[in-house]
Amino acid sequence: MTNTAVEDTTPRSVDRKRFLVRLTIVASGGMFIDGYVLGIVGPVIAAITADLNMSVYGEGLIGAAALIGIFAGGPLGGWLADKLGRKPMFTADLAIFVVGSVMQFFVDSSWQLFLVRLLMGVAIGAEYSIGWPLMAEFAPARLRGRCMSFAEVAWYIGFVAAFVVGYVLMAVDADWRVVLGTSTLPAVLLFLGRLGVPESPRWLMNKGRVEEARQIADTYIEDVADRDDITGEQERQGTFGMLFSPQHWRATAFISVFWFCTVTPYFAIATFSASVLSQYGLGEDGLAGAIGVNGVALVGVVVSCLLIDRIGRRKLTIPQQWVCAVVLVIIGLWASAPPLVVLACFLIFAFANAMCTALTGVYPGEVLPTEVRGIGTGFATAVSRVGAGLGTFLFPWSMQELGAGTTMLIAAGVCVVGGAVSQVLAPETVGRNLNEISSAGTR
Repeated sequence: MTNTAVEDTTPRSVDRKRFLVRLTIVASGGMFIDGYVLGIVGPVIAAITADLNMSVYGEGLIGAAALIGIFAGGPLGGWLADKLGRKPMFTADLAIFVVGSVMQFFVDSSWQLFLVRLLMGVAIGAEYSIGWPLMAEFAPARLRGRCMSFAEVAWYIGFVAAFVVGYVLMAVDADWRVVLGTSTLPAVLLFLGRLGVPESPRWLMNKGRVEEARQIADTYIEDVADRDDITGEQERQGTFGMLFSPQHWRATAFISVFWFCTVTPYFAIATFSASVLSQYGLGEDGLAGAIGVNGVALVGVVVSCLLIDRIGRRKLTIPQQWVCAVVLVIIGLWASAPPLVVLACFLIFAFANAMCTALTGVYPGEVLPTEVRGIGTGFATAVSRVGAGLGTFLFPWSMQELGAGTTMLIAAGVCVVGGAVSQVLAPETVGRNLNEISSAGTR
């Protein structure tokens, strides 16, 4: 069933469109910060290791601190957003991030830096399970995919921007604390931009605050059909166990496995892009490698963002994972492949992987009901960070002990699992209202 929205033609319509643009920007800004914080460590980790006299294990902990924090912050933030509301958590987690970002200027030991980065990771993890549900609950069905997938565009922009800023500042001998602390500026601007954002009308309706929900919906929701759909929300208490109930376990399994299998090979290959490319005789410049792979990935998410509400979710989710598997198999089996062939395969991988990555935040906001949309997104976030952490941690060991070919075949296997699960469980949600989608699950 396709949602046929009736556009509001009242003078208030312009204000509603402006609000949607503002919400898309401030929600996507959280993903920009996530990409920036994860990316900024790369250019300065060597300086941090030398200055703080860290061991290789300490270096690994600093690099993984934010990922560990995201693993904890995702479920926690989602639970609080479902319990206390989207609005208070939408600003509170940014306030925590601002505090952590400022603290980076003053750390003078490895354990202090680890704790600060861990705190920032918790705030970022909460952002996943607060910003995406809030965006899903305000966005019109006809534009929901584009509004939500724009967050992934922002993530890649933040990741690439961090490498550029980090390398430029380190080239002029800036202190590594200053480089890490550059995340403070976008965080403060984003915090100010979020002030005054209203509570989700779906969350209010779910909590029985009907009149307040209707007032907010009438003020901010543009399409009449979407406003009507909000009135269909039922007053229900969500629990973590609901994610694994007969009605919702398929949706939970899909969003978690899909996200895990999408980010695991990407984080491994993108994080070590310079060493991977150099092993295949394709240069040694860390900046060029990072910008090359992540720049192509950025193009991929932009393409998905533009197409998602036109051709649907499944066409952007399933084929791309099989493409990733095929090109990684080619790299893994063709040991004597010319460098240009290997480079082409890596760029195809980055592009195709990014196209389906654009859906990793869209699906959780659509397939789960309002009462568990936050905790469900947070759970999937935590599962994905396990994949990101494993990929980043095990990749160097695998390249050294198992060899490049075997490592690429393992990465291809992960893509196959993701593609197969998506083939069976991924629903088509384009143009459908949230109540219809969450009622159907992945059936």
